[in-house]
Amino acid sequence: MHPAPPERVRFGVFEADLRSRELFKQGRKVRLHQQAFQTLALLLEHPGELVTRDELHRRLWPSDTFVNFDLGLNSAVKKVRDALKDSADSPRYVETLPRRGYRFIAPVETETVSIPKREEAALSEAEMEEDSPSAVERPAQQTIRWTQRRPVRWGVAVAAPLLIALALQGFVWRRHPLASTAPPVRALAVLPLENLSGDPGQEYFVDGMTEALITNLAQISALKVISRTSVMGYKATRKSLREIAQELGVDGIVEGAVIRTGERVRIDARLVEVATERHLWAATYERNVVEVTSLQSDVARAITDEIRVTLTPQEQMRLLRTASIDPETYELYLKGRYFLWKLSIPKCIEYFQAAIERRPDYALAFASMAEAYTMSGQWRPQEARAKANAAARAALRIDDTLAEAHDALAQVLYRYDWDWTGAKREFERALALNPNYALAHNNYGQYQHSLGWKTWVAEVKRAHELDPLNTWFGSGAWYLESGEYDAAIALLQKRLELDPNKQFTYSQLGGAYLKKGAYEDAVRALRRAVALSEGRAPAALGRLGYAYAMSGERAEAMKILAQLEQLSRQRYVPPYELAVIYAGLGEKDLAFSWLTEAVANHDRALVALKSNVELDGLRGDPRFAELKRAIGLP
Repeated sequence: MHPAPPERVRFGVFEADLRSRELFKQGRKVRLHQQAFQTLALLLEHPGELVTRDELHRRLWPSDTFVNFDLGLNSAVKKVRDALKDSADSPRYVETLPRRGYRFIAPVETETVSIPKREEAALSEAEMEEDSPSAVERPAQQTIRWTQRRPVRWGVAVAAPLLIALALQGFVWRRHPLASTAPPVRALAVLPLENLSGDPGQEYFVDGMTEALITNLAQISALKVISRTSVMGYKATRKSLREIAQELGVDGIVEGAVIRTGERVRIDARLVEVATERHLWAATYERNVVEVTSLQSDVARAITDEIRVTLTPQEQMRLLRTASIDPETYELYLKGRYFLWKLSIPKCIEYFQAAIERRPDYALAFASMAEAYTMSGQWRPQEARAKANAAARAALRIDDTLAEAHDALAQVLYRYDWDWTGAKREFERALALNPNYALAHNNYGQYQHSLGWKTWVAEVKRAHELDPLNTWFGSGAWYLESGEYDAAIALLQKRLELDPNKQFTYSQLGGAYLKKGAYEDAVRALRRAVALSEGRAPAALGRLGYAYAMSGERAEAMKILAQLEQLSRQRYVPPYELAVIYAGLGEKDLAFSWLTEAVANHDRALVALKSNVELDGLRGDPRFAELKRAIGLP
């Protein structure tokens, strides 16, 4: 008689599959991470009975895992209640017994399903291996812990021939538990890993682990991998995996959790094939923090193995390469990345610099610092150029395979040095190293647009595909190029529905209205951009001043000029911003005077001379052709 597999348990409108660790509500999957599901599973195994906190502790966190158990358990129970739409005060499903534990109080129905002999035999050895104490220490070892364990006892005479037959067929249960008729996974999204440490102060660390996994997978040319900016919008989301996959345009989703306790890090991860909602793979990895890069690479390699994607020899080498790093340095680096994504540039640079001081050969910190200097216009061009150039080249001397450093250097060569040939070489190197690098695709598209190449549209659209929720890439500039102003405006307005306080989007919307000649609408949008800009950014003020001038509000344009003059006493104000206002006012001599000063300063805005709407009134003047020659534009 074959042992029964784990059961399905029904209660109310819900059904829990204790074998696959999935929760369904009226047939639709409900997202529930591992610790939360295991909490629910243990309660369902003992309906109507007290499940003590000690029992939950043993199930959720083994004795060798040190966490703030009270915070972690409270978090897991809260997630269960959120998934079940339950209340601690008036529970329908999970009742709290103060200081003792919890009890599942709703009626339950269980179901046992027969299991084919071949499948059961293949499971027996694998399951017993997964329960061994050393399982968590093996990098590529799956350690899926089924909710119920029933030992499978087979006679050697029966089991051995069957296992040999399976081996000859190339059948591996643990990596491919079910046959799938769905197309192979070739587009992935890594959802924000969940912080199960019970410490909100570890969010930066967990976010960093998410970003590292995305970066490792993004280097694989056969995969489409969604960028960090878009996936982070799904943190704590209630959307189903199908909804998320549809919005991001992917067929596979990676989700999981991180527990950081002192110098130990554990990742629980799983890969879901969206078409079938089937778990292709799940595993647990644990390392010391100094080995965190090998942990990240192990997870990425396991995923690529599972979906059977073909890696080039160079991609294989990059995934195999790891390095040890002391915990303090890595923490500084992750905090820097955390503030970089928040565009808190001075703060992130402080952390990167501190990491470099601790470890002068830390290429990732140099590369990130270079990125930071290219992302902000708050420094004088020569100062920003020098710092970004030095950091990028330092990173590349240490490690020539960092796409971020090549992209940062490309921007220095393009925006400040006007070395168009060198910039092209660096952009192409960055994208060869990381084909899914959305920022590099966007930057390379802007470079091509500056030169007047028609191929720029494909690059910018590719950036948008890889980072579909990133408002920086969704401006619809390709519509403006073809004169489809209303389509661009509609797209930007949709972007504002996603993020109503995005200064950049209002600035782009104002630019679209300017292209259309709708100057009053442009003024309204650009006023909002200025209001949202940090410290009334000169670029936002310059475009608003131009809009006032074009709408006939000369006095308002002059006020903006006065503001920029006053602001220049406190910080650097690019001459370009004054030039565009004078261009709008029809003061061509003053406009060219300020543009000549912008050339002398290597103003980064000059690379868009051929396309910026604010300079349309100057293009017929011979002095404009001289400006283009000065910066090497054809």
